[in-house]
Amino acid sequence: MSYRDALAAYLATRNGSDWAALPVFAPGAAAERASAAADAERAGGHVVAPSPERFLAALKLTPLDQVRVVILGQDPYPTPGHANGLAFSYVGPPPLPRSLVNIYKERAADLGLAAPADGDLSTWARQGVLLLNTALTVREGASKAGSHLALGWRAVTDQIIAAVSDARPHVVFLLWGAPAQGKRELIDEEKHLVIASAHPSPLSARRGFFNSKPFSRANAWLVEKGEEAVRW
Repeated sequence: MSYRDALAAYLATRNGSDWAALPVFAPGAAAERASAAADAERAGGHVVAPSPERFLAALKLTPLDQVRVVILGQDPYPTPGHANGLAFSYVGPPPLPRSLVNIYKERAADLGLAAPADGDLSTWARQGVLLLNTALTVREGASKAGSHLALGWRAVTDQIIAAVSDARPHVVFLLWGAPAQGKRELIDEEKHLVIASAHPSPLSARRGFFNSKPFSRANAWLVEKGEEAVRW
């Protein structure tokens, strides 16, 4: 299956009030162009992650009308076999990706919860946590992080974030890393809470991600607004 085919299949199953209603998903618009660019990367001999069947997993598991938290990263894991369409999530054998290990470390320090045995974050997604990257695809391989940031996904994720800001009443935006923080201007901070920090990767986690307490701060704010806390 191609990325364009996977996009078309996804859009055919969505209702008019969901992500599919955004102009960026119209025929020939930015989502289709970026998907075609990802297909061109594969045609050129590159391995692209996540698979076409998984690259829209975040939107499938967390509909617009259910979003309560947005965790925004940079792009999918470039390590072969790691990316699964949910930002920072991992389904596979040990060891866990190092960014996810650091997320679990901060979760333990913040909430006193032991690290799970696996890296599957789909339980977060099903509670209204949109696990979104600023780019939805990446070339697999060492030193390929950020390889698709200029592929056309920016317009797509910009519109997704703006739609959440406009349509939802109370959302916590966790912006991890510089590319994620570049989206801050799209968020109405009179309605929503923004918690910005360094990226949880080993290269930057000690420069502001650790001790940022994103999980407890998010839950405290949600409860204050009359929303249910997330079961992290």
